[in-house]
Amino acid sequence: QVHLVESGGGLVQAGGSLRLSCAASGRTFSSYAMGWFRQAPGKEREFVAAISWNGGSTFYADSVKGRFTISRDNAKNTVYLQMNSLKPEDTAVYYCAAGSVGRDSYYYRPVKYDYWGQGTQVTVSS
Repeated sequence: QVHLVESGGGLVQAGGSLRLSCAASGRTFSSYAMGWFRQAPGKEREFVAAISWNGGSTFYADSVKGRFTISRDNAKNTVYLQMNSLKPEDTAVYYCAAGSVGRDSYYYRPVKYDYWGQGTQVTVSS
């Protein structure tokens, strides 16, 4: 069982930066792949970024490549999402998730994650 708590969301102007954190409880954090997803009002939840259990592989949505960076610190049971050059279209509730994802193509799929946080709001003003 893994309990996830996101933090770091807020209101920022376009072009600004935010760093989201996701703190996990449980001794098995280091064995899970971690992902960030987001959901804007009226839209489906979409993949943002993911990282393998040891940090050796990372995956990004095309819309955030070059602007967002995912990382993890297994000693602190925490995964991060550094978001730079933010755009109004990045406005959404951001969720972190944990799962035993498996093959690379599964990282992008919400159904492959077993545990979810409650979300943190990110609002980018133009």
